[in-house]
Amino acid sequence: MTVYFIGAGPGDPDLITVKGHKKMTSSPVILYAGSLIPRQLLADAEVSAEQIIDTAPLNLEEIVDHIATAHQAGKDVARLHCGDPSVYGAIGEQMRRLDELNIPYEVIPGVTAMAASAAWLQKELTLSGVSQTVIMTRYEGKTPFPERERLPALAASGATLAIHLGVTKIAKIVEELIPHYGEDCPVAVCYRTSWPDQDRVVGTLKDITEKVRAKNFKLTSLILVGRVLETDEFNDSYLYSKDQPHIFRPPKSDE
Repeated sequence: MTVYFIGAGPGDPDLITVKGHKKMTSSPVILYAGSLIPRQLLADAEVSAEQIIDTAPLNLEEIVDHIATAHQAGKDVARLHCGDPSVYGAIGEQMRRLDELNIPYEVIPGVTAMAASAAWLQKELTLSGVSQTVIMTRYEGKTPFPERERLPALAASGATLAIHLGVTKIAKIVEELIPHYGEDCPVAVCYRTSWPDQDRVVGTLKDITEKVRAKNFKLTSLILVGRVLETDEFNDSYLYSKDQPHIFRPPKSDE
């Protein structure tokens, strides 16, 4: 018996990995957060699974109890998490309890909301000469942050930012970013990326608050900030330069 922590992707059923889909459809017990993962993603497992449990209304102990019951019965468990479970997936505390219970598990990565949003926007988040660093963070709320990880400290780098769980604090975020990025810095706010009702707004730090409020975006929105979102002024990658030796590029023949 194994518990599979599966990155289910941002919402589109086609964006779960092949391995994740295989483990999901072969597991008798499936646990998923219905508030973050569309039921349609489980369509191929509806007939094969013995139990499909929505964990949205459950606390941690109740979730672990379901896993322990399946373990006692020798049944594999597919534990689905939106995006990639290693990023704000809250799998750490689950794995800690499974270690205490000697229940084996495996983690299967998934497509993040950041990756899906960049694809939707048709943007590269690391452009040569503009930004070579992407910082994934969340805005401070109930979870305490050390001073070095608060938004002004991260913004001082000038890197591309992907800010999770902060859209309701958009005005405060803008206030903290403008001193480092300037009012004209491009911003994109992507709501429920890859879901049927996905929506987005694009603007600058000067006007994005007004645009977000007009859309009434609340939860499940990702904020992307950085010059990479709106510039044609960047260098070609050295990786593909004709002057760059490449280990996978065959040498030119003298014949």
